[in-house]
Amino acid sequence: MNVDMMRKVDHHLGIPLTFLATYWLKLIHLISGKQPTTPKNILFVELSEMGSTIIADPAMKRAQKHFDANLFFVIFKKNKPSLDLLNTIPQENIFTLCEDNLFTLIRDSIRYLFWCRKNRIDTAIDLELFSRVSALLTGFSGANNRVGYHNFHGEGLYRGEMLTHKVSYNPHIHIAKNFISLIYALEAKSAEVPYSKVLITDQDTKLDQVTFSDEEQARIRNQVKACYADYQTDKHQLVLINPNASDLLPQRRWPKANFIELMQRILNEYEDCLVLITGAPNEKAEAEELRKQVDHPRCINFAGQLKLLEMPILYTVSRLMVTNDSGPGHFSAITPLKTFVLFGPETPKLYGSLGNSTPIYAGLACSPCVSAANHRKTPCSEPACMDAISVDKVHQLVKIELG
Repeated sequence: MNVDMMRKVDHHLGIPLTFLATYWLKLIHLISGKQPTTPKNILFVELSEMGSTIIADPAMKRAQKHFDANLFFVIFKKNKPSLDLLNTIPQENIFTLCEDNLFTLIRDSIRYLFWCRKNRIDTAIDLELFSRVSALLTGFSGANNRVGYHNFHGEGLYRGEMLTHKVSYNPHIHIAKNFISLIYALEAKSAEVPYSKVLITDQDTKLDQVTFSDEEQARIRNQVKACYADYQTDKHQLVLINPNASDLLPQRRWPKANFIELMQRILNEYEDCLVLITGAPNEKAEAEELRKQVDHPRCINFAGQLKLLEMPILYTVSRLMVTNDSGPGHFSAITPLKTFVLFGPETPKLYGSLGNSTPIYAGLACSPCVSAANHRKTPCSEPACMDAISVDKVHQLVKIELG
């Protein structure tokens, strides 16, 4: 299903189902007398964003350490590789939902119900802000403890009332801190309305860093050399350009003409720079069009050359990256790579990378225009917030880093 179809399913089916589920679960709890228990098998529910799995890692690590618990995760199948980057969740503890069409989604959701009970899930944590599907998956997980964000007196999206620990989502702090507030709700000694009344610091959101052997780094450099025969590790520095963004919010894309001009400037000014246009295999043709328009021998179409799990190795051996606000900006956070992330419909205050990153944000009066309250769907079709970020501004920041 495409993004708009998923939104329609979530709205037209999600609202009545979450309404009915609310009263069904209340009846079940009244009959069974279920009470909150000490978490031992904790399930995280996050379906639609690959970058969010990285941002959620500090929260998952805290839950694992504080409760000495087994961690589980449910996610859309296409986004599952993002969980493998930090390897916090064991492979056998990951359940994937196929969202190709409504039939496969329903089929896998039924399978999920049995999987939860087989693994004795006692705690389910809904990381989503706006999805009714995730609310239903949390509600019907069979868990005694069900943690997530609740509107209280807000006017946001209706998701029913299936939570035992209702946390107040704070749109003024980083989403990583919001995720950690879900864990603090579980740690609370007594009930709070709302959860979580604690101070969460920047230190709490630190990401673990990954390291790679000389052999792994040499393998990636050899793949670069296969695309540019004159590449020498002691002579060239790699500059990565990621011009893509998820279909969930295509308004996050900086104009292609700007990327082309930026690459041309870098290549003309720095003879030791190789520019690699990165992307997934299905983005290879688009990357090739950009490469042709840049029209420089040191501009390389590197889209589809590596698997997602290999990308952090590329980040480790590269000098810097310029990217739209998308997965790579978060994936690079587990490495030392200097990353410049272009923001428009979103704000770096909420979704900025947790790594060695500099956000570039015009801050127009209309921006950010997407939130948990509008299903992250903006009416804007011509994102002036991205057009307002000039090539000069990005170029100056890149020049400072390249020296």
